[in-house]
This record gives sequence, structure tokens and C-alpha cells, in this order.
Amino acid sequence: MRTAYQYKLRPTKQQVIELDRWLYMLSAQYNYLLADRFNWYEQNRSPVNACHLVCYLPELRDNPDYCSQKKTLPQLKKTHPWYSEIYSQVLQDVVKRVKTTFDRFLKGDSSGKRSGKPRFKARSRYRTFTYPQMKEGCLQGNLINLPMFGKVKVVLHRPIPDGFKIKTASVTKKADGYYLTLSLEDKTVPEIKPDFNPRSITGIDVGLKNFLTTSEGETVAPPQYYRKEQKCLRTIQKRVSRRKKGSNSRLKAIKQLGRQHKKVADKRKDFHFKTANWLLSKYDVIAHEDLNIKGLARTRLAKSVLDAGWSSFLSILTNKAENAGLLVVPVSAHNTSQDCSNCGEKVPKKLHIRWHDCPHCGCSLDRDHNAAIVIKNRAVGQPVLKAQLMSYAIAGVTEKPTPYCTQLV
Repeated sequence: MRTAYQYKLRPTKQQVIELDRWLYMLSAQYNYLLADRFNWYEQNRSPVNACHLVCYLPELRDNPDYCSQKKTLPQLKKTHPWYSEIYSQVLQDVVKRVKTTFDRFLKGDSSGKRSGKPRFKARSRYRTFTYPQMKEGCLQGNLINLPMFGKVKVVLHRPIPDGFKIKTASVTKKADGYYLTLSLEDKTVPEIKPDFNPRSITGIDVGLKNFLTTSEGETVAPPQYYRKEQKCLRTIQKRVSRRKKGSNSRLKAIKQLGRQHKKVADKRKDFHFKTANWLLSKYDVIAHEDLNIKGLARTRLAKSVLDAGWSSFLSILTNKAENAGLLVVPVSAHNTSQDCSNCGEKVPKKLHIRWHDCPHCGCSLDRDHNAAIVIKNRAVGQPVLKAQLMSYAIAGVTEKPTPYCTQLV
């Protein structure tokens, strides 16, 4: 089983300078390797039989793949000796990042979805470097020993559980300082298999009036952290705009703006985790709409949709359910607000109409509550739930079993 813990780093002033220097050198190397890939792409992407009759044919060259670019690192350390101060595996991870981002541009991810053209990283946009392997015992008390960098103080707000092994370590620069992310593995814990009660199911309808509404009629109010801090953010943004570009005062204002944005993001993330824990403590199966959140974020409701953070919440909910041996089921979002939860007939209504009144069966309830029941009914028809319900009916189980759950907090 793999999980990640994030801790705050407390580097000294000299270590902060060195960390900034490493990030600057790594960003330069990332841009160089990406430019090498673009060079090959521009010269070799057109086949010879598709060229004009009179044109310049550049000399064809081999595709710069992961292995060929990794072999250039020893020569890099000879021509640029200061790169010898960076741990070799950290440099190799930069090559891997270039490979991943370029492959997503040309071939797409595992689902075949292609990303946009990769962008070169400015110094301020390259914020993370990774150690792909960490030695056993690298964490001693409140100090982490980073190879070829030294020992850095860590704020251990929670201990690493016994039996967990540190696999990788990433150092990230954020608005309020540096953070350490440890990827942990525990081979003693088996892969968690779903062991849930399919009768303990609820449907949730996420929205803007209420953050979510369950099929039982429970609602969670939207926190609107960005809306509440908008006035303060606007003031700081004006301060940034009025400062002279390139000045130290502008840089200070930018850092202050970044810290304020991070506070908003941290509050939203904390709210998402607490809401996910509340749902998973009450239900074994949670159904939600398979929404096109990116599409909704391009509408007039973009600010409210992004402030709610539905995508982040559903991702957290799914991951925590997997760790707890529970189930989160996405269902089709087509007409969940229009269909009647009682008779199934379509009842068209515009967005401003917040009450559902069915002329066919007389069902009358809140629009979001009706949508949550429709989502729950659609989830019951999923094959995985049908199989579980059948097995429960055969076994005659009436009590709710205790799911296998690992506590990582």
C-alpha cells in the first residue's frame, strides 16, 4: 500500500539559498531537454513524401528518448561542473519529467487523452525536485538527511507509522516556505478489497446553493472561502499592480498575495477532508454525478464552481473510500435534475426553479434532494452493486459488516 505524508521544512538561511539554487539549475536543465525534444519534433514530424517538391530537408536524427537524454548527464557535469553538486538521481528525475510531459503531448495518457503543448518553465514556476530513492534511516528525529544536500529540520506534526518504508522524497517550494512530501509503502498491509454493505448507500448532488445534498435530505452549506477573502485579495492585488516591476517591494507584495491564496486553498482542502470523513463514517457506498467540471468552469458560474472545488472533493472522497474498503460510484449526470425520483418521468425546469413538482405522480420536494435520489437509484443499477446485493440476499445478511479500514491520521 502506498500513501503520502507532507511535512513543513525549516531550512536555515544558507539552506534556503542552496535550495533556490538547485531549483534554478534544474529548471534550466528541464528547459534544455525540452528544447531538444522540440528540435527533433519540428525537424522530423513531416514524412518525406508529404513535403513540397522544392524544400529544405534537414538532416534526420534519432528521437531523443529517456535513455539517450539520461546518457548526456555525465557530459553535462564535465561542461558545467556546478551540476556535480546535485544528486545524480535528482537530475535523472528531471529527464523523466520531460519524457512524461512530452509523451502526454504526442501520445496521450493511459486513457488516450492528449495534453497541450508543454511549456518552458520559468524560474518561479519550477518548484519541486524529487529523490526517487531514499535510504533506510534517512529520517532521524526531526531531521531528514537529503543526499548531497545535508540534514534539514522537519516539523513532524504526525509520526510515520511503524512498518512504513520511505520510498521517495520530494521538496516543494510554496508561498509560505518549503515542504517535504514522503511517499510511504507498507508491504504488511494487503491491498484493500471492497468489503461493504451495499444497502448502506446514499447519493450526493453537489451544487452551489448547498455544497452537497444527500438522498436522505441532509445538506452541507457551501463555505465560499474565496468569496469571503475576495476583498482582502483584491487589496493585495492592487498593491502588486502599483509596485514597479522588478522592484523588491513588488516581490514582497507578490509573496504576500501567494500566502493569502494558499490560506484560502488550505481552508478549502480541510473542509473537503472533513466532509469526506463525515460521509464515509455514515455510508458504505456513495454515488455522485460524473460531472464535466472543466466545462462548467468555463461558464458564467466559473468563480463559484472553482470556489467550491468539486473536483478536488470527489478525488479526496474516492481515495479515502479506497483506503477504507468502501465504494464511490460515479453515475451519468444526464437529466438528474429533470427526472422525477418517484416515477422516473422527465419534468423540465430551468436553473432558477429550485423546487421539483411532478405533474405525473405528485412528487414534491427540493430540486437538489430529488437529484440526489435519482443519483442513488442509478447507482443501484451498477453491476458491482447488483452482484453485492445478490450475494447478500443469498447469504441472508441483515447486519452491516465492519469494513476493513486502515487509520492513517
